[in-house]
Amino acid sequence: MFTDSRRSRFVRLAAVTAAALAVVAACGTPSSEKDAGSKKPIVIGASLPLTGDFSQPGTQAQRGYQVWQEMVNADGGLIGRKVELKITDDASNQDTVVSDYTRLITQDKVDLVLGTFSSLLNFPASAVAEKNGMLFVEPAGGAPDMFSRGFKYLIYAQPALAPAQANVFVDWIKSLPEGDRPKTAAYPTQDDPFARPVIESMQKQLEELGVKTVYSKTYPADTANLQTIASAIADKKPDLVAQGAVFEDGVSLVRSLRQVGFSPKALFQTSAPSNSDQYSKGVGEANTEGVFYTVSWNEKAETPLNKEFVAAYKKKFNNEIPAEDAADAFAAAQILQKAVEEVGKIDQKALADWLHGNKVETILGPLTWDKRGAPLSDFILAQWQSGAVQVVAPESAATTGKVVYPKPDWK
Repeated sequence: MFTDSRRSRFVRLAAVTAAALAVVAACGTPSSEKDAGSKKPIVIGASLPLTGDFSQPGTQAQRGYQVWQEMVNADGGLIGRKVELKITDDASNQDTVVSDYTRLITQDKVDLVLGTFSSLLNFPASAVAEKNGMLFVEPAGGAPDMFSRGFKYLIYAQPALAPAQANVFVDWIKSLPEGDRPKTAAYPTQDDPFARPVIESMQKQLEELGVKTVYSKTYPADTANLQTIASAIADKKPDLVAQGAVFEDGVSLVRSLRQVGFSPKALFQTSAPSNSDQYSKGVGEANTEGVFYTVSWNEKAETPLNKEFVAAYKKKFNNEIPAEDAADAFAAAQILQKAVEEVGKIDQKALADWLHGNKVETILGPLTWDKRGAPLSDFILAQWQSGAVQVVAPESAATTGKVVYPKPDWK
């Protein structure tokens, strides 16, 4: 059930979506197949949050798209045509993302589109694509509300929806001897439509397992200072802190917990720890030790083309390790590419139909979807160890047999 805060955000989304559909209806829709047999470049449009609240993951998504573009063009292009990207900056704003996708589709008449970052932005953006009958493969946006609208052209390029992201961590806790399991837990979460369902699902499952909730709070998305929250958590001294974080709020909580002098036995965060070097620099490498998160991708995964992706990313971006958001964007482009190659032309309905009925191998692993466009796979459990990320569960995907638990004190 929605709180007033969460309901208001989705009422806002619904209003934005309705406005978007009115604009799109006035503009008309493009044909589903253009320039048959043409050797002109295939133009793929996307709007990303390159500035504003989501600029960090948005920039990573742009990088993922760019690496894919360079790799596919080096291999001869898509169905014999070079690929051009037309990327605009939505400034992390819902109104802007609607205007951007409306313009890309109805005025610029791009051949294909790819999604933006976050459920908040993809919710209205996908409505524009749906009204136009355009396939919309999104690299981020696993809030359940995304998939309750009966859309036919929406595909999510991650392993599972947000509530299922908690499962692998809960399973790990279940695997512990009962005496070693956390007895109490705190659940601070940003009012974000992806992060929040992860924490809500985890809290429910752990309470059923006997883990007592001693603190639970949802804070606004624009909260910059988490000192008060950290102090409240420290007063309760929970064994486990599980935070629904995007990026900056995840870094802020670690810094604030250090300042108040409280280090939990276990720390789980959504999204933030997956931002690779940026997270490590933000909290200090020593303070990443033992931090858990669930993730769609790992740089060491033996999935097809993953090594090539990591190498190409490092070459293009000063030897940096890709963040998860870059890998998810690359995977979204892979999914779009595979559909076009299998269908053999740009026919939006045929592309969507093919994806609903087939498996696609990506750097995240094999992905399949239900009729809503929701994926049917599982996340992996990762942990920062000795300044690097290791996969600790499930066993089939693990890069190490060691788990750091309890978490060492802050440095």
